[in-house]
Amino acid sequence: MFADFLKRLTAPDPAPLPDADARLALTALLVRVARSDGDFDEAEKARIDRIVAARYSLSPFEAAQLRGDAETLEAEAPDTVRFTRAIKDAVPYEERIGVIEALWQVVLADGVREAEEDALLRLVSNLLGVNDRDSAFARRRVEKRG
Repeated sequence: MFADFLKRLTAPDPAPLPDADARLALTALLVRVARSDGDFDEAEKARIDRIVAARYSLSPFEAAQLRGDAETLEAEAPDTVRFTRAIKDAVPYEERIGVIEALWQVVLADGVREAEEDALLRLVSNLLGVNDRDSAFARRRVEKRG
C-alpha cells in the first residue's frame, strides 16, 4: 500500500503532496520522533491523535486511523534523512514549522525530554529546513501551553 507513496515521496523532484498524502507523511514523522526513545507509549499515541485531530479537523476515530496508517508508513519509510528531505521538498515552509511544533508536543507528551528525542528533533528541524530560531520558538509555544 505504501510502496508507491514512498516511491513518489522520495523521487527526484517530487511534486507537492496532495493534502491526504501530506497528512500521512507528517503524521508518520510524528510517530518516528515518538518512537525515537524506544518507548512509544499510550500518552504519546494519544498526543499524536489529539494533534492530528486538531490540525486536520478529524474525529477521534479518524485521527486514530490516520495514526495507525502512519505507524505502518513510518516502519516502511527510509532513513530519517531521506524521509524528512522528501517531506521538505513536498510541503511548504509554514506547514513545516507547524510540524516542528507538533513534534515538540510529542517529545514533551510524557513530561520527559530525552536526549535521543532532542537530538532527533534538532536533526529533523534541520532536514526540514526549519531554522533553529523557529524551532526554539515552536518549543517555547508548546511549553507555555503545558
